[in-house]
Amino acid sequence: GDLARVQAVRAAAPHCRLLVDANTGWQRTQLIDYLPELKTLGVELIEQPFPPGQDHWLDGIERLLPIAADESCQTLASLPSLRGRYDYINIKLDKTGGLTEALSLLTAAQQQRMGIMIGCNIGTSLAMAPALYLAQWATYVDLDGPLLLTEDRPYGLHYQGNQILPPTPALWG
Repeated sequence: GDLARVQAVRAAAPHCRLLVDANTGWQRTQLIDYLPELKTLGVELIEQPFPPGQDHWLDGIERLLPIAADESCQTLASLPSLRGRYDYINIKLDKTGGLTEALSLLTAAQQQRMGIMIGCNIGTSLAMAPALYLAQWATYVDLDGPLLLTEDRPYGLHYQGNQILPPTPALWG
């Protein structure tokens, strides 16, 4: 039902930008079959189609759309095995262990001409705010973690449409 879902989203929001996060759930044959239709539907990026450790499944596939590594990209040490397989990496502070490693990963990925996506896991504004610094170098930013919570921290990030506004100074304590 993946293609039907994307078709439904495109029909309901014909002018939106579409990224598809397969979230490690596809087989190699699915990606090959889906690529032409996803391109026709105007999808801009496919994120992590295969489980970590199966990145070699990307070898030899005609790249009709850019593909981003998420779960396969944890820290700077992950980067060598992703080179030539992925077009983008999704940097998450939770995965890298913090801002210092995330900056090192970002710099190395840029040197290898990989695109940058900044993402997050579910967390409060306190966890997302440092990632705003990295967002200035990213093509794609997905820092919606606080929106998925019943309640965020007081003085958190402010979300207005497709913009994230910095927190008030009180967030930092």
